Amino acid sequence: MAERATRAFWPLWSVLFVILAPLMFGWQDRMSLEVFWGFGVVALLAIGVTLVRGLRAFRWPTRAEALARVDASLPGRPIAAVRDTQAIGAGDPASQAVWAAHLARMRRATEGARPVQPDLKVSDRDPYGLRYTALLFFVVALLFGSVLRVGSVAEIAQTGGGGALATGPVWEGWVAPPAYTGKPTLYLNDIPPGPLSVPLGSQVTLRLYGEVGALTVAETVSGRTTDIPPASEPQQTFTVTRAGRVAIDGPNGAAWDLAILPDTAPEVSLTAPVDADAMGEMNQAFAANDDYGVESGTATIALDLDAVDRSYGLAVDPDPIEPIVLDLPMPFGGDRADFDDALIEDLSQHPLANLPVTITLQVTDAAGQTGSSLTEPMILPGRRFFQPTAKAIVEQRRDLMWSHSNARRIVQVLRAVSYEPDTLFTSQTPYLRLRQIIRQLDQSDRTGLTEETAAEIEQALWDLAIQLEDGTLADARERLKRAQERLEEAMRNGASDEEIAELMQELREATQDYMQMLADQMDPNADQTDQAQTSENTMELSQDELQALMDRIEELMQEGRMAEAQQLMDQLNSLLENMQITQGDGSGSGPQTPGQQSMQDLADTLRDQQDLSDEAFREMQEGQQGQQGQQGQGQQQGQGQQQGQGQQQGQGQGQQGQGQQPGQNGQGQQQGQPGQGQNGQGQNGQTQNGQAQDGQGAGSEQSLAERQQGLRDELSRQRGALPGLPGEAGDAARQSLDRAEGAMDQAERALRDGDMGQAIDRQADAMDALRDGMRAIGEALAQNDGQEPGQGNADGNQTGQVQPGRRDPLGRQLGSTGQYGTDENLLQGDDVYRRAEELLGEIRRRSAEQDRPQVERDYLDRLLDRF
Repeated sequence: MAERATRAFWPLWSVLFVILAPLMFGWQDRMSLEVFWGFGVVALLAIGVTLVRGLRAFRWPTRAEALARVDASLPGRPIAAVRDTQAIGAGDPASQAVWAAHLARMRRATEGARPVQPDLKVSDRDPYGLRYTALLFFVVALLFGSVLRVGSVAEIAQTGGGGALATGPVWEGWVAPPAYTGKPTLYLNDIPPGPLSVPLGSQVTLRLYGEVGALTVAETVSGRTTDIPPASEPQQTFTVTRAGRVAIDGPNGAAWDLAILPDTAPEVSLTAPVDADAMGEMNQAFAANDDYGVESGTATIALDLDAVDRSYGLAVDPDPIEPIVLDLPMPFGGDRADFDDALIEDLSQHPLANLPVTITLQVTDAAGQTGSSLTEPMILPGRRFFQPTAKAIVEQRRDLMWSHSNARRIVQVLRAVSYEPDTLFTSQTPYLRLRQIIRQLDQSDRTGLTEETAAEIEQALWDLAIQLEDGTLADARERLKRAQERLEEAMRNGASDEEIAELMQELREATQDYMQMLADQMDPNADQTDQAQTSENTMELSQDELQALMDRIEELMQEGRMAEAQQLMDQLNSLLENMQITQGDGSGSGPQTPGQQSMQDLADTLRDQQDLSDEAFREMQEGQQGQQGQQGQGQQQGQGQQQGQGQQQGQGQGQQGQGQQPGQNGQGQQQGQPGQGQNGQGQNGQTQNGQAQDGQGAGSEQSLAERQQGLRDELSRQRGALPGLPGEAGDAARQSLDRAEGAMDQAERALRDGDMGQAIDRQADAMDALRDGMRAIGEALAQNDGQEPGQGNADGNQTGQVQPGRRDPLGRQLGSTGQYGTDENLLQGDDVYRRAEELLGEIRRRSAEQDRPQVERDYLDRLLDRF
């Protein structure tokens, strides 16, 4: 019966759902009388049609149909079998016995009969799911409407739609604050009449139900003077622009006195003096705040004419120079109500570069209110030039941008600058470029200097100054960069020995050209204050160290150890980048201070620890953990051979003695034997001829564990010899060295137990702690610059020159302040963040490759944990 009722009457209740849904929403209250009666007629017709259709389709099920339905659900239809009679063999006793047995089995089968579940699916009759659509309308009406509103249909039918509601007219109202405030919408029906505070710009919506004119709206908050709707309009919307009154007059009316919540103007201020890097990129820190949030901001940089030194080319009145307007950076996410940020721009080529200017910051909130900072004077950062000819050319470029009337004077000055080209130019190319610029400017000045021509000459002067400042160094650096990129690509994709040899030769040639360009920049006749100077000994040592490092990279690539080769390649890049910085850092020489000596000793210990870790890694790969004694014998023989080679080299180079750098003592570093070839001051004082006095070289007969113990003892001695380093940096240095000593002790125990993997991990921890300790010592020495004689240009004998024999573990020279590393951006390019993301992605990809050695994957995991 349920199945047949569902199949017959599903259109009826679907129509009822569709009719009830709008009535529960109260549509009948807003319909005109004609529309209401039209809706009623259509509804009644639909109900009648579906009811008649259902009655005609519905048939009451009989008992026989019910038995057949149950019988069909049982195997073998036992109910029908029980009701059957024997057709043949009625007189045969055997047949009758078989028939009786059959009936007994069928009766037992009927005992398992169960009621059949009705099939209420009508998908075949309603393929478009109209019944579900009608049900959805009804459910939504139940949630957001009211069943009581259906009763108004009878009232409308009785009164003809002209009578008032039984409870009188009703209304609804909302106040929606502006989205930027983040405040919720207010439902006026839930707010008692009286004072009400809302943000400026809030939108008020009122709806009046019932007889038109029974309720009216009066308001003084919108300030409207035109397009004002009638006060009895059923729906009204307006925006709060001022404080005032909103009233609903009539039965059940209400009134509110609206007050405006204060929206203060945003504020912005400069939080630090302008900062600039060596290339002239400015960095201006600022802070901004607003009660709801800052939407945008600008920085206006204008010429401070009163502060300009009006001499030489600046004596004439300047051509109009438009102020620079820069957009302030805004946080991409998070709260903009109170934030700190920095304006970073490169304005080195702008006409106002290196001139007095004023900077004013202005921010705007979502309401259109603005706030400005105090106008601050400053010198707009620009690139500094140290090469005298380049400085002169840039100065004339500035004068041309200051006023085109300086063109004649600039021509005369540039001719004077180029009077003796042999003493001012290292090649004919920049000289010829300067002569061409002079001719072009001279001719343009005679015929009339246009803006386009002036811009072209200004750019040519800038390019010429850059070329004179860097020489052909930029071209050599670009070639070196391309060679490094090709070699790194070969590391990633795999390359044959022939390809590796060819790429390494290309890298050697590019490095040699780059080193030659650096040497060419060292003009001994240049002004000491403008031209960076570096001793010849430093350059020779750097070339040898670079050669040894490249030989090691090639050896590792041929052995297939690409991860280690990539590590050394990164060290090579850092060394070359730092080489540019150390060109201009030194100006004298002097004895090392105790702090500098500690830094040098720790650098030697870190280098020895790295060599020991490399040897442990090789032994683990080659499966030679059980043959340390035999390997020690081979190393002892190699030491004697290398000592002879080191002495021969020392004789050939005039017995350099203690001044050599690691990697120059014979072939100790190049042959991959850690611990050898470390001349200069070693871990236990002075060493000579490349033979360490403590006996911890790679050629000794000591085991790896004993060598690790020796390094730990040496670190303990160095830690006790540290000078007094006050402050947080000193405490951090001592803690880092404690951690390094503990990691070395764990590595020693792991080596004695034969656990190479654990030993390598602990050695890596020790090296990380050593680097942290050296960095902290450098910071402490820099902070204590004026307290320790010999630091920088203080009262001691040290004048600040970088000493050639003092380098960090990457091969970079140590500055006079004791700090390692460089402030330069190691990720070159316009988008360093994208490059950093690519590097992290490559590290993640390699760490996921299961075919890589476990030690290498552990190292990559540590990189991911740290960065």
